[in-house]
Amino acid sequence: MYLVGMFGQNIIYQVIAAGLISYYLGSVLYIPAAIISVIIFIARIWDALNDPMMGTIVDRTHTKWGKCRPYLIIFPGIIGLMTILCFLNGRYTDADSTGRVIIVIWAAASYIIWGMLFTVCDIPLWGITSLMTEDENDRSKIIGLARVAAGIGGFGTIISFIPRAFEGMFAGKYNAMIGIDGYTKQMAAEDTRKAAWIFTVVAVTVVATICFELAGLGTKERVPGNPEDKRGIIENFKIMFRCKPFRQILISGVIRSPLQLLMIMAVPLMMYYYMDNDPGNITSRAGLIIKVGLIAIMVFVPQFTAMIVTPSLVKKFENKKIYNFYSLAGAIPYAAIFVIYFIFKGNLIDSMVAVVLTAICIGLATASMGGINVMQSIMIADCVDYEEYHNGFRPDGVFFSGQSFLTKLSGGIAALIQGLVYTIIGFSGANLEAINDKLRNGAHFFELDGGKYALGMFFLISIPIALGMALSAIPTLKYAMSDKDHEQILDALVARRRETSEEPTE
Repeated sequence: MYLVGMFGQNIIYQVIAAGLISYYLGSVLYIPAAIISVIIFIARIWDALNDPMMGTIVDRTHTKWGKCRPYLIIFPGIIGLMTILCFLNGRYTDADSTGRVIIVIWAAASYIIWGMLFTVCDIPLWGITSLMTEDENDRSKIIGLARVAAGIGGFGTIISFIPRAFEGMFAGKYNAMIGIDGYTKQMAAEDTRKAAWIFTVVAVTVVATICFELAGLGTKERVPGNPEDKRGIIENFKIMFRCKPFRQILISGVIRSPLQLLMIMAVPLMMYYYMDNDPGNITSRAGLIIKVGLIAIMVFVPQFTAMIVTPSLVKKFENKKIYNFYSLAGAIPYAAIFVIYFIFKGNLIDSMVAVVLTAICIGLATASMGGINVMQSIMIADCVDYEEYHNGFRPDGVFFSGQSFLTKLSGGIAALIQGLVYTIIGFSGANLEAINDKLRNGAHFFELDGGKYALGMFFLISIPIALGMALSAIPTLKYAMSDKDHEQILDALVARRRETSEEPTE
Protein backbone atom coordinates (compact mmCIF):
# COMPACT_ATOMS: atom_id res chain seq x y z
CA MET A 1 0.00 0.00 0.00
CA TYR A 2 2.92 2.33 0.66
CA LEU A 3 4.33 1.69 -2.81
CA VAL A 4 0.92 2.15 -4.46
CA GLY A 5 0.64 5.45 -2.60
CA MET A 6 4.11 6.47 -3.83
CA PHE A 7 3.02 5.58 -7.38
CA GLY A 8 -0.14 7.70 -7.08
CA GLN A 9 1.76 10.67 -5.65
CA ASN A 10 4.20 10.64 -8.56
CA ILE A 11 1.43 10.39 -11.13
CA ILE A 12 0.03 13.61 -9.65
CA TYR A 13 3.51 15.14 -9.70
CA GLN A 14 3.87 14.32 -13.42
CA VAL A 15 0.42 15.73 -14.19
CA ILE A 16 1.82 19.07 -13.01
CA ALA A 17 5.49 18.73 -14.03
CA ALA A 18 5.11 17.05 -17.44
CA GLY A 19 1.55 18.16 -18.16
CA LEU A 20 1.08 21.68 -16.81
CA ILE A 21 4.64 23.02 -16.73
CA SER A 22 6.32 21.26 -19.64
CA TYR A 23 3.46 21.45 -22.12
CA TYR A 24 0.04 22.85 -21.18
CA LEU A 25 0.98 26.39 -20.13
CA GLY A 26 3.21 26.95 -23.16
CA SER A 27 1.72 24.84 -25.96
CA VAL A 28 -2.01 24.98 -25.09
CA LEU A 29 -2.42 28.33 -23.32
CA TYR A 30 0.61 29.90 -25.10
CA ILE A 31 1.95 31.72 -22.05
CA PRO A 32 5.48 32.94 -22.98
CA ALA A 33 8.34 30.69 -21.83
CA ALA A 34 10.07 33.53 -19.96
CA ILE A 35 6.96 34.10 -17.82
CA ILE A 36 6.57 30.37 -17.12
CA SER A 37 10.20 30.03 -16.02
CA VAL A 38 9.88 33.05 -13.68
CA ILE A 39 6.70 31.57 -12.15
CA ILE A 40 8.50 28.28 -11.50
CA PHE A 41 11.58 29.99 -10.07
CA ILE A 42 9.51 32.12 -7.67
CA ALA A 43 7.67 29.01 -6.52
CA ARG A 44 10.96 27.25 -5.88
CA ILE A 45 12.39 30.16 -3.87
CA TRP A 46 9.29 30.00 -1.67
CA ASP A 47 9.84 26.26 -1.31
CA ALA A 48 13.29 27.01 0.10
CA LEU A 49 11.45 28.29 3.17
CA ASN A 50 8.28 26.23 2.95
CA ASP A 51 9.94 22.80 2.92
CA PRO A 52 11.97 23.18 6.15
CA MET A 53 8.90 24.78 7.76
CA MET A 54 6.85 21.71 6.88
CA GLY A 55 9.69 19.47 8.04
CA THR A 56 9.60 21.24 11.39
CA ILE A 57 5.82 20.76 11.67
CA VAL A 58 6.18 17.03 10.90
CA ASP A 59 8.92 16.60 13.52
CA ARG A 60 6.73 18.32 16.14
CA THR A 61 3.72 16.14 15.30
CA HIS A 62 2.99 13.37 17.82
CA THR A 63 -0.33 11.53 17.44
CA LYS A 64 -1.65 8.01 17.94
CA TRP A 65 -1.12 7.55 14.19
CA GLY A 66 2.49 8.76 14.38
CA LYS A 67 4.23 11.86 13.04
CA CYS A 68 3.93 11.30 9.26
CA ARG A 69 0.74 9.27 8.74
CA PRO A 70 -1.78 12.00 9.68
CA TYR A 71 -0.70 14.11 6.70
CA LEU A 72 -0.77 11.10 4.35
CA ILE A 73 -4.35 10.35 5.39
CA ILE A 74 -5.81 13.88 5.31
CA PHE A 75 -4.18 15.74 2.40
CA PRO A 76 -4.10 13.56 -0.79
CA GLY A 77 -7.68 14.52 -1.69
CA ILE A 78 -6.96 18.24 -1.20
CA ILE A 79 -3.85 17.94 -3.40
CA GLY A 80 -5.90 16.18 -6.10
CA LEU A 81 -8.47 19.01 -6.15
CA MET A 82 -5.75 21.67 -6.42
CA THR A 83 -4.11 19.74 -9.25
CA ILE A 84 -7.28 20.07 -11.32
CA LEU A 85 -7.69 23.77 -10.49
CA CYS A 86 -4.21 24.52 -11.89
CA PHE A 87 -5.51 23.72 -15.39
CA LEU A 88 -8.57 25.98 -15.24
CA ASN A 89 -7.16 29.06 -16.95
CA GLY A 90 -7.55 31.11 -20.14
CA ARG A 91 -5.47 31.33 -23.33
CA TYR A 92 -2.84 34.06 -23.13
CA THR A 93 -2.85 35.09 -26.81
CA ASP A 94 -6.66 35.52 -26.92
CA ALA A 95 -6.85 37.85 -23.91
CA ASP A 96 -6.46 41.63 -23.60
CA SER A 97 -3.80 43.13 -21.33
CA THR A 98 -5.97 42.83 -18.20
CA GLY A 99 -6.94 39.30 -19.07
CA ARG A 100 -3.31 38.33 -19.58
CA VAL A 101 -2.40 39.65 -16.15
CA ILE A 102 -5.22 37.61 -14.58
CA ILE A 103 -4.10 34.48 -16.49
CA VAL A 104 -0.51 34.88 -15.30
CA ILE A 105 -1.57 35.59 -11.69
CA TRP A 106 -3.75 32.47 -11.59
CA ALA A 107 -1.04 30.35 -13.21
CA ALA A 108 1.43 31.54 -10.55
CA ALA A 109 -0.92 31.43 -7.55
CA SER A 110 -2.42 28.01 -8.33
CA TYR A 111 1.02 26.48 -8.95
CA ILE A 112 2.48 27.92 -5.74
CA ILE A 113 -0.52 26.75 -3.67
CA TRP A 114 -0.25 23.31 -5.28
CA GLY A 115 3.44 23.17 -4.41
CA MET A 116 2.76 24.04 -0.77
CA LEU A 117 0.07 21.36 -0.50
CA PHE A 118 2.27 18.80 -2.24
CA THR A 119 5.03 19.48 0.29
CA VAL A 120 2.61 18.72 3.14
CA CYS A 121 2.54 15.10 1.94
CA ASP A 122 5.86 14.73 0.13
CA ILE A 123 8.00 15.17 3.25
CA PRO A 124 5.99 12.68 5.37
CA LEU A 125 5.85 10.23 2.43
CA TRP A 126 9.65 9.99 2.31
CA GLY A 127 10.24 10.67 6.00
CA ILE A 128 8.18 7.65 7.04
CA THR A 129 10.75 5.35 5.38
CA SER A 130 13.11 5.94 8.32
CA LEU A 131 10.27 5.24 10.80
CA MET A 132 9.02 1.92 9.38
CA THR A 133 12.02 -0.14 10.53
CA GLU A 134 15.27 0.03 12.46
CA ASP A 135 16.93 -2.53 10.16
CA GLU A 136 19.38 -0.85 7.78
CA ASN A 137 18.98 -3.43 4.99
CA ASP A 138 15.18 -3.33 5.18
CA ARG A 139 15.28 0.45 5.01
CA SER A 140 17.50 0.37 1.92
CA LYS A 141 15.07 -2.07 0.28
CA ILE A 142 12.09 0.16 1.13
CA ILE A 143 13.81 3.24 -0.31
CA GLY A 144 14.91 1.34 -3.41
CA LEU A 145 11.38 0.03 -4.01
CA ALA A 146 9.94 3.48 -3.28
CA ARG A 147 12.18 4.93 -5.98
CA VAL A 148 10.99 2.23 -8.38
CA ALA A 149 7.34 3.00 -7.55
CA ALA A 150 8.06 6.71 -8.01
CA GLY A 151 9.76 5.93 -11.31
CA ILE A 152 6.77 3.91 -12.51
CA GLY A 153 4.68 6.93 -11.57
CA GLY A 154 6.96 8.77 -13.97
CA PHE A 155 4.92 7.17 -16.74
CA GLY A 156 2.58 10.05 -15.94
CA THR A 157 4.74 11.99 -18.42
CA ILE A 158 2.61 10.45 -21.19
CA ILE A 159 -0.30 12.63 -20.07
CA SER A 160 0.52 15.05 -22.89
CA PHE A 161 -0.20 12.32 -25.45
CA ILE A 162 -3.60 11.32 -24.04
CA PRO A 163 -5.89 14.38 -24.57
CA ARG A 164 -5.83 14.04 -28.36
CA ALA A 165 -7.81 10.80 -28.00
CA PHE A 166 -10.67 12.65 -26.27
CA GLU A 167 -10.97 15.65 -28.59
CA GLY A 168 -13.78 13.94 -30.49
CA MET A 169 -15.95 14.11 -27.36
CA PHE A 170 -15.90 17.92 -27.45
CA ALA A 171 -15.37 18.84 -31.13
CA GLY A 172 -19.09 18.80 -31.99
CA LYS A 173 -20.00 21.26 -29.26
CA TYR A 174 -17.40 23.85 -30.28
CA ASN A 175 -17.71 23.36 -34.04
CA ALA A 176 -21.42 24.16 -33.73
CA MET A 177 -20.45 27.59 -32.38
CA ILE A 178 -18.38 28.58 -35.44
CA GLY A 179 -19.68 31.80 -37.03
CA ILE A 180 -21.56 32.91 -33.93
CA ASP A 181 -20.35 36.30 -32.60
CA GLY A 182 -17.08 36.03 -34.49
CA TYR A 183 -16.25 32.55 -33.19
CA THR A 184 -13.74 31.07 -35.62
CA LYS A 185 -12.68 27.58 -36.65
CA GLN A 186 -9.31 28.12 -34.96
CA MET A 187 -11.02 29.10 -31.69
CA ALA A 188 -13.13 25.93 -31.87
CA ALA A 189 -10.03 23.78 -32.37
CA GLU A 190 -8.25 25.45 -29.44
CA ASP A 191 -11.25 25.14 -27.09
CA THR A 192 -11.68 21.50 -28.09
CA ARG A 193 -8.06 20.81 -27.27
CA LYS A 194 -8.30 22.57 -23.92
CA ALA A 195 -11.50 20.70 -22.95
CA ALA A 196 -9.87 17.37 -23.80
CA TRP A 197 -6.93 18.29 -21.59
CA ILE A 198 -9.12 19.16 -18.60
CA PHE A 199 -11.11 15.94 -19.02
CA THR A 200 -7.87 13.92 -19.08
CA VAL A 201 -6.46 15.70 -16.03
CA VAL A 202 -9.63 15.08 -14.00
CA ALA A 203 -9.73 11.37 -14.87
CA VAL A 204 -6.03 10.73 -14.21
CA THR A 205 -5.95 12.80 -11.02
CA VAL A 206 -8.95 11.04 -9.44
CA VAL A 207 -7.36 7.60 -9.95
CA ALA A 208 -3.95 8.81 -8.75
CA THR A 209 -5.45 10.42 -5.65
CA ILE A 210 -7.15 7.18 -4.63
CA CYS A 211 -3.80 5.39 -4.95
CA PHE A 212 -2.01 8.17 -3.04
CA GLU A 213 -4.42 7.81 -0.12
CA LEU A 214 -3.30 4.20 0.45
CA ALA A 215 0.14 5.34 1.65
CA GLY A 216 -1.45 6.75 4.79
CA LEU A 217 -3.92 3.94 5.33
CA GLY A 218 -1.47 1.07 4.85
CA THR A 219 1.68 2.06 6.76
CA LYS A 220 2.85 1.79 10.36
CA GLU A 221 5.49 3.79 12.23
CA ARG A 222 7.69 1.54 14.37
CA VAL A 223 10.59 3.83 15.34
CA PRO A 224 9.45 5.94 18.31
CA GLY A 225 9.63 9.72 18.23
CA ASN A 226 10.30 12.14 21.05
CA PRO A 227 7.19 14.01 22.27
CA GLU A 228 9.46 16.50 24.03
CA ASP A 229 10.97 17.62 20.72
CA LYS A 230 9.84 21.24 20.28
CA ARG A 231 12.53 22.64 17.98
CA GLY A 232 11.59 25.68 15.89
CA ILE A 233 12.26 26.56 12.25
CA ILE A 234 15.38 28.64 12.95
CA GLU A 235 16.95 25.88 15.00
CA ASN A 236 16.14 23.35 12.28
CA PHE A 237 17.85 25.49 9.65
CA LYS A 238 20.91 25.46 11.88
CA ILE A 239 20.70 21.67 12.26
CA MET A 240 20.47 21.16 8.49
CA PHE A 241 23.68 23.06 7.86
CA ARG A 242 25.45 21.96 11.02
CA CYS A 243 25.20 18.27 10.06
CA LYS A 244 28.19 17.94 7.74
CA PRO A 245 27.17 14.82 5.75
CA PHE A 246 23.68 16.24 5.18
CA ARG A 247 25.16 19.59 4.14
CA GLN A 248 27.40 17.84 1.61
CA ILE A 249 24.41 16.03 0.09
CA LEU A 250 22.44 19.29 -0.18
CA ILE A 251 25.26 21.14 -1.92
CA SER A 252 25.84 18.23 -4.29
CA GLY A 253 22.13 18.10 -5.13
CA VAL A 254 21.93 21.82 -5.88
CA ILE A 255 24.91 21.58 -8.25
CA ARG A 256 23.20 18.64 -9.98
CA SER A 257 20.01 20.70 -10.56
CA PRO A 258 20.19 20.65 -14.41
CA LEU A 259 19.49 16.90 -14.20
CA GLN A 260 15.80 17.82 -13.99
CA LEU A 261 16.03 19.11 -17.57
CA LEU A 262 15.85 15.55 -18.88
CA MET A 263 12.39 15.01 -17.36
CA ILE A 264 11.22 18.55 -18.14
CA MET A 265 12.25 18.13 -21.77
CA ALA A 266 11.01 14.54 -22.24
CA VAL A 267 7.50 15.54 -23.34
CA PRO A 268 8.43 18.51 -25.60
CA LEU A 269 11.20 16.46 -27.22
CA MET A 270 8.94 13.49 -27.99
CA MET A 271 5.96 15.63 -29.02
CA TYR A 272 7.81 18.09 -31.25
CA TYR A 273 11.07 16.53 -32.44
CA TYR A 274 9.82 12.99 -33.05
CA MET A 275 6.10 13.52 -33.78
CA ASP A 276 5.90 17.13 -35.08
CA ASN A 277 3.39 17.85 -32.26
CA ASP A 278 0.88 15.33 -33.58
CA PRO A 279 0.73 11.97 -31.71
CA GLY A 280 -1.10 10.56 -34.72
CA ASN A 281 2.18 10.63 -36.66
CA ILE A 282 3.55 7.84 -34.49
CA THR A 283 1.43 5.30 -36.40
CA SER A 284 1.10 7.05 -39.77
CA ARG A 285 4.86 7.34 -40.47
CA ALA A 286 6.76 4.19 -41.36
CA GLY A 287 8.93 2.88 -38.53
CA LEU A 288 8.36 5.88 -36.26
CA ILE A 289 6.50 3.88 -33.60
CA ILE A 290 9.48 1.53 -33.29
CA LYS A 291 11.96 4.40 -33.02
CA VAL A 292 9.91 6.35 -30.49
CA GLY A 293 9.19 3.15 -28.57
CA LEU A 294 12.91 2.37 -28.33
CA ILE A 295 13.66 5.86 -26.98
CA ALA A 296 10.80 5.58 -24.47
CA ILE A 297 11.98 2.16 -23.27
CA MET A 298 15.48 3.50 -22.71
CA VAL A 299 14.13 6.42 -20.69
CA PHE A 300 12.44 4.12 -18.18
CA VAL A 301 13.87 0.57 -18.15
CA PRO A 302 17.52 1.38 -17.31
CA GLN A 303 16.32 3.87 -14.69
CA PHE A 304 14.18 1.22 -12.98
CA THR A 305 16.95 -1.35 -13.25
CA ALA A 306 19.39 0.97 -11.49
CA MET A 307 16.82 1.67 -8.77
CA ILE A 308 16.35 -2.06 -8.16
CA VAL A 309 20.05 -2.93 -8.27
CA THR A 310 21.40 -0.03 -6.19
CA PRO A 311 20.22 -1.32 -2.75
CA SER A 312 22.18 -4.52 -3.47
CA LEU A 313 25.27 -2.50 -4.38
CA VAL A 314 25.02 -0.75 -1.01
CA LYS A 315 25.75 -4.08 0.69
CA LYS A 316 29.01 -4.50 -1.25
CA PHE A 317 30.41 -1.01 -1.81
CA GLU A 318 30.84 2.23 0.13
CA ASN A 319 27.88 4.61 -0.22
CA LYS A 320 30.17 7.48 -1.12
CA LYS A 321 31.82 5.51 -3.93
CA ILE A 322 28.49 4.45 -5.46
CA TYR A 323 27.12 8.00 -5.25
CA ASN A 324 30.20 9.57 -6.86
CA PHE A 325 30.40 6.89 -9.54
CA TYR A 326 26.85 7.64 -10.64
CA SER A 327 27.67 11.37 -10.73
CA LEU A 328 30.91 11.15 -12.71
CA ALA A 329 30.05 8.25 -15.01
CA GLY A 330 26.60 9.69 -15.66
CA ALA A 331 28.05 12.88 -17.14
CA ILE A 332 29.52 10.98 -20.11
CA PRO A 333 26.33 9.75 -21.86
CA TYR A 334 24.66 13.15 -21.44
CA ALA A 335 27.55 14.86 -23.24
CA ALA A 336 27.54 12.09 -25.88
CA ILE A 337 23.92 12.90 -26.84
CA PHE A 338 25.00 16.32 -28.14
CA VAL A 339 27.94 14.80 -30.01
CA ILE A 340 25.64 12.32 -31.77
CA TYR A 341 23.28 15.17 -32.69
CA PHE A 342 26.09 16.94 -34.56
CA ILE A 343 27.45 13.77 -36.17
CA PHE A 344 24.05 13.15 -37.79
CA LYS A 345 23.51 16.86 -38.58
CA GLY A 346 20.42 17.20 -36.45
CA ASN A 347 18.46 14.31 -38.00
CA LEU A 348 18.21 11.55 -35.39
CA ILE A 349 14.95 10.20 -36.81
CA ASP A 350 15.56 8.87 -40.34
CA SER A 351 18.66 6.81 -39.51
CA MET A 352 18.14 3.72 -37.35
CA VAL A 353 21.81 3.90 -36.35
CA ALA A 354 21.25 7.40 -34.99
CA VAL A 355 18.15 6.24 -33.11
CA VAL A 356 19.98 3.30 -31.52
CA LEU A 357 23.00 5.40 -30.49
CA THR A 358 20.72 8.07 -29.01
CA ALA A 359 18.71 5.41 -27.15
CA ILE A 360 21.88 3.84 -25.69
CA CYS A 361 23.10 7.22 -24.41
CA ILE A 362 19.70 8.05 -22.95
CA GLY A 363 19.56 4.63 -21.27
CA LEU A 364 22.97 5.07 -19.62
CA ALA A 365 22.02 8.61 -18.62
CA THR A 366 18.71 7.64 -17.00
CA ALA A 367 20.39 4.70 -15.24
CA SER A 368 22.75 7.13 -13.53
CA MET A 369 19.77 9.33 -12.61
CA GLY A 370 17.83 6.41 -11.11
CA GLY A 371 20.82 5.19 -9.12
CA ILE A 372 21.78 8.57 -7.73
CA ASN A 373 18.19 9.26 -6.64
CA VAL A 374 18.17 6.04 -4.60
CA MET A 375 21.57 6.81 -3.09
CA GLN A 376 20.48 10.32 -2.13
CA SER A 377 17.47 8.95 -0.19
CA ILE A 378 19.54 6.25 1.52
CA MET A 379 22.22 8.72 2.57
CA ILE A 380 19.66 11.23 3.89
CA ALA A 381 18.06 8.47 5.98
CA ASP A 382 21.54 7.69 7.35
CA CYS A 383 21.98 11.37 8.23
CA VAL A 384 18.82 11.17 10.37
CA ASP A 385 20.53 8.41 12.39
CA TYR A 386 23.70 10.50 12.54
CA GLU A 387 21.84 13.46 14.03
CA GLU A 388 19.93 11.32 16.55
CA TYR A 389 23.15 9.69 17.70
CA HIS A 390 25.01 12.97 18.20
CA ASN A 391 22.18 15.20 19.46
CA GLY A 392 19.41 12.93 20.75
CA PHE A 393 16.54 13.63 18.32
CA ARG A 394 15.47 12.37 14.88
CA PRO A 395 14.93 15.15 12.31
CA ASP A 396 13.12 12.86 9.84
CA GLY A 397 10.80 15.61 8.64
CA VAL A 398 13.44 18.32 8.38
CA PHE A 399 16.06 16.19 6.64
CA PHE A 400 13.60 14.68 4.16
CA SER A 401 12.30 18.20 3.55
CA GLY A 402 15.81 18.73 2.22
CA GLN A 403 15.16 16.06 -0.38
CA SER A 404 11.85 17.65 -1.30
CA PHE A 405 13.57 21.02 -1.46
CA LEU A 406 16.29 19.64 -3.75
CA THR A 407 13.71 18.19 -6.14
CA LYS A 408 11.79 21.45 -6.34
CA LEU A 409 14.79 23.77 -6.45
CA SER A 410 16.34 21.59 -9.15
CA GLY A 411 13.13 21.85 -11.13
CA GLY A 412 13.14 25.64 -10.69
CA ILE A 413 16.74 26.05 -11.84
CA ALA A 414 16.14 23.67 -14.75
CA ALA A 415 13.02 25.64 -15.73
CA LEU A 416 15.00 28.89 -15.72
CA ILE A 417 17.59 27.33 -18.02
CA GLN A 418 14.84 25.99 -20.27
CA GLY A 419 13.03 29.36 -20.34
CA LEU A 420 16.25 31.20 -21.20
CA VAL A 421 17.08 28.87 -24.08
CA TYR A 422 13.47 28.87 -25.35
CA THR A 423 13.42 32.67 -25.29
CA ILE A 424 16.75 32.91 -27.16
CA ILE A 425 15.63 30.55 -29.94
CA GLY A 426 12.07 31.94 -30.07
CA PHE A 427 10.27 28.75 -29.04
CA SER A 428 7.64 30.62 -27.05
CA GLY A 429 4.33 32.50 -27.04
CA ALA A 430 2.95 33.71 -30.36
CA ASN A 431 5.93 32.35 -32.28
CA LEU A 432 5.24 28.89 -30.85
CA GLU A 433 1.67 29.24 -32.11
CA ALA A 434 3.11 29.99 -35.58
CA ILE A 435 5.43 26.97 -35.31
CA ASN A 436 2.44 24.75 -34.53
CA ASP A 437 0.63 26.11 -37.61
CA LYS A 438 3.62 25.16 -39.80
CA LEU A 439 3.70 21.68 -38.32
CA ARG A 440 -0.02 21.21 -38.96
CA ASN A 441 0.65 22.15 -42.61
CA GLY A 442 3.24 19.39 -43.05
CA ALA A 443 6.56 20.90 -41.94
CA HIS A 444 9.09 18.82 -39.97
CA PHE A 445 10.19 20.22 -36.63
CA PHE A 446 13.88 19.30 -36.91
CA GLU A 447 14.13 21.31 -40.16
CA LEU A 448 12.31 24.49 -39.03
CA ASP A 449 14.40 27.70 -39.17
CA GLY A 450 17.58 25.82 -39.94
CA GLY A 451 17.03 23.37 -37.10
CA LYS A 452 17.58 25.91 -34.32
CA TYR A 453 14.60 24.71 -32.25
CA ALA A 454 15.78 21.10 -32.36
CA LEU A 455 19.33 22.20 -31.55
CA GLY A 456 18.06 24.07 -28.49
CA MET A 457 16.18 21.01 -27.23
CA PHE A 458 19.14 18.65 -27.59
CA PHE A 459 21.44 21.19 -25.96
CA LEU A 460 19.09 21.28 -22.96
CA ILE A 461 19.10 17.50 -22.45
CA SER A 462 22.87 17.20 -22.72
CA ILE A 463 25.45 19.91 -21.95
CA PRO A 464 23.98 21.56 -18.79
CA ILE A 465 23.20 18.14 -17.32
CA ALA A 466 26.66 16.73 -18.09
CA LEU A 467 28.32 19.69 -16.37
CA GLY A 468 26.03 19.47 -13.34
CA MET A 469 26.56 15.73 -12.90
CA ALA A 470 30.35 15.98 -13.09
CA LEU A 471 30.60 18.93 -10.69
CA SER A 472 28.14 17.42 -8.18
CA ALA A 473 30.71 14.82 -7.14
CA ILE A 474 33.03 17.48 -5.70
CA PRO A 475 31.18 18.08 -2.36
CA THR A 476 30.98 14.34 -1.60
CA LEU A 477 34.52 13.29 -2.56
CA LYS A 478 35.36 13.50 1.15
CA TYR A 479 31.99 12.49 2.54
CA ALA A 480 31.84 12.93 6.33
CA MET A 481 30.21 9.59 7.29
CA SER A 482 31.67 6.24 6.24
CA ASP A 483 29.59 3.06 6.10
CA LYS A 484 31.50 1.73 9.11
CA ASP A 485 30.65 4.89 11.06
CA HIS A 486 26.97 4.46 10.25
CA GLU A 487 26.92 0.80 11.28
CA GLN A 488 28.34 1.75 14.69
CA ILE A 489 25.82 4.62 15.02
CA LEU A 490 22.86 2.39 14.17
CA ASP A 491 23.94 -0.36 16.58
CA ALA A 492 24.31 2.20 19.36
CA LEU A 493 20.87 3.70 18.62
CA VAL A 494 19.12 0.33 18.68
CA ALA A 495 20.78 -0.52 22.01
CA ARG A 496 19.85 2.90 23.41
CA ARG A 497 16.18 2.51 22.43
CA ARG A 498 15.99 -0.93 24.01
CA GLU A 499 17.49 0.35 27.24
CA THR A 500 14.98 3.20 27.30
CA SER A 501 12.01 0.87 26.67
CA GLU A 502 13.16 -1.48 29.45
CA GLU A 503 13.55 1.21 32.09
CA PRO A 504 11.01 0.71 34.95
CA THR A 505 8.37 3.37 35.40
CA GLU A 506 7.54 4.92 38.75
